[in-house]
Amino acid sequence: MTENTEQKTQPDNSLSLQYVRGIGPKRAEALAAEGILTAGDVVKYFPRGYIARDAAASLKDLAVRLRAEAQENFSPNLFKDATFSLQGEATIVGSVSAKHVHRFGGNRKMMVFTIADGSGGRAKAIFWSFVEYYDKQFQQGQLVVISGKPELDKYGFVSFNHPEIEKIEPEDEEDYARGKILPKYRMAQGFKTVGLSARTLRTIIESVIDREIPNMQEALPDYLLKTLELPDIQTATRNLHFPNDFKEIERAQTRMKFEELYFFQMLLALRHRGVKVQEQAPVFNPKSARARWLVDKLAFELTRAQKRVINEIVADLQSGHPMNRLLQGDVGSGKTIVALLSMLVAVDNGFQAILMAPTEILAEQHFKTISVYLEGSELNVTQLVGGQKTKARREALENIANGQSHVIVGTHALFASEITYNNVGLIVIDEQHRFGVAQRAELKNLGSRSLKADGDIKTTPHILVMSATPIPRTLSMTVYGDLDVSIINELPKNRKPIKTKVVFESALMESYEFIRTEIQKGRQAYVVFPLVEKSEKLELKSATEHHEYLQQNVFREYSCGLLHGQMFWYEKEDAMRAFLANEYQILVATTVIEVGIDVPNASVMLIQDAERFGLAQLHQLRGRVGRGAEQSYCLLATKDHFQYHLNKKEDEQAERKAAIIRLKTMEETTDGFKIAEVDMKLRGPGDVLGTRQSGLPDFEFADLVTDAEIVDMARREAFKTVDADPPLRRPEHEATRRKFVQLYGTGQNFFDVA
Repeated sequence: MTENTEQKTQPDNSLSLQYVRGIGPKRAEALAAEGILTAGDVVKYFPRGYIARDAAASLKDLAVRLRAEAQENFSPNLFKDATFSLQGEATIVGSVSAKHVHRFGGNRKMMVFTIADGSGGRAKAIFWSFVEYYDKQFQQGQLVVISGKPELDKYGFVSFNHPEIEKIEPEDEEDYARGKILPKYRMAQGFKTVGLSARTLRTIIESVIDREIPNMQEALPDYLLKTLELPDIQTATRNLHFPNDFKEIERAQTRMKFEELYFFQMLLALRHRGVKVQEQAPVFNPKSARARWLVDKLAFELTRAQKRVINEIVADLQSGHPMNRLLQGDVGSGKTIVALLSMLVAVDNGFQAILMAPTEILAEQHFKTISVYLEGSELNVTQLVGGQKTKARREALENIANGQSHVIVGTHALFASEITYNNVGLIVIDEQHRFGVAQRAELKNLGSRSLKADGDIKTTPHILVMSATPIPRTLSMTVYGDLDVSIINELPKNRKPIKTKVVFESALMESYEFIRTEIQKGRQAYVVFPLVEKSEKLELKSATEHHEYLQQNVFREYSCGLLHGQMFWYEKEDAMRAFLANEYQILVATTVIEVGIDVPNASVMLIQDAERFGLAQLHQLRGRVGRGAEQSYCLLATKDHFQYHLNKKEDEQAERKAAIIRLKTMEETTDGFKIAEVDMKLRGPGDVLGTRQSGLPDFEFADLVTDAEIVDMARREAFKTVDADPPLRRPEHEATRRKFVQLYGTGQNFFDVA
């Protein structure tokens, strides 16, 4: 059976919607606009929430909670003892006790409903658009459900700005009063214009569910459903639409989340297995005399975490299968020495090793660091970057081609077409998220061409990618699930945690004085600004403007350097070299230093307008200090008004609240993985990865922030399934295979590798 025919065996639930009772042509058109084309699609239009008398928030309790949170979180001492939480969506049920249309200049209108729920509390629901629609639809005394983000208005009352508002139809009022759970559906604007209410949708689903549910084929193997005690797809679907209690909803949702994650993890497992089966890699003898020599001469002892990770890498290197490993470690955790020891294993086995960095200045630092480590050995370390002079580049290319270069360090220049490598066994990629997939693949192909193929099986170098940007565990398992992951979760013994403090602008001179005392001890400092030049639109400080101010008015007795992204590459390198040589005691910079060179003598960083930076960026910036044995400090400067109550404009309030959480998190922990977890809760998985990482699906049910246990379970079971039956040809996996092909297409030959 081919994969194309497998797709065609899916059940045909193509009954046109307009012929379904209660729909008709206009409603069918509105549903089609939301991708609902058949009766089967209607059944798969699952509720986004539920209304139940016992689950709805009391307005009185909601007001008390919001006032307590406002008093606690936005007090003048908020950075000392506050406990933060982002107020999520709340659902309330109440009656419209009053409504009023406010008119403004220019024919602008605003609809305000006053809602009461009998608890003694009141709320306002405010709408700035579709005022005529809301005025016509909702009358005084109407029982309604309101879902949205609650806040306190300037009078201390609960208000919702443009919430979802739905009628509870007279037929549902009695059910609601008796405690029945009513499903709540996402109501598109087009639904409202054709009279499609939540009640109508429930009625339509009720009329087709018995006929359509038998068409739903189970994609999960029976043994998994039994082992994990999950409901089958038909039971789960029915319980999502018409639950008897919240336990049924929870079990049904868990099943749906598991299925989404299981199939995506299966995709990663098949990719992982495909690399292992379709390609081979050099088999290394793990005993490396040069690696042992380097460990013995180190001035420090490797941490337990470093030793554990080295053992994981060495096991890959001797397996004969290509290593595809992600090495995660916080800034300063010692990833570079782990990478170098791995590279020496490759060299001792007669292979070249490559280290690629995202910037020339970082590549130069790696080149110098590795050269110092390898002093006294006969190994040749070669640098290859874009800005090299012609003679130096020609000499480097010759040494690489004839095998005289043992360790090659460079930037994007490493995968230029004219380079001929000589037996590349290991490629290390630093700050891997700064390189595109195509760039990494090209470097791997260049390395593969330098290796001799063994028969029909392609031989490729081992790949180790490193990241100093911690990724939450659930996100790492989902996005990098086809990579093996090693984590260095321990700092070297001589490193002291960086002390971080939020400072307000009114006390900025005290911060400057603190910097001065550190410089008097022989240390150096960074002062970081969000902008290169002054902006008319943003009330933020700029590096160029304040470099001059700091040099002439604050630190006249010291030398202040300037570094920002609009400088030429050689100007940036000159500035960083001068700072490293202590020609500048203070470096005024933008975020261009986020991935920079190590300056062990820099002990303090002041970040201006710190509330404007993301958590991951703040953590990366802070990692530029604390590189030596001395105590280091990070000062987060922010506006004075963050000490007091926030303005009540909704988008402004939410952003300021998130900014406060970011600053407080930085004060409380230096653990990059804890910081990454908070960051993901604030921004969501897609934004943490930057510009919606390709390959991360939009799950309908699963939430990578809260569903860590289900991610674990799905990954374990998916990899177990693929290990036991790689082509998914066993009878119990027939439906699983069909579903996988339906989800991920026929263009990828996942099943040809078994």
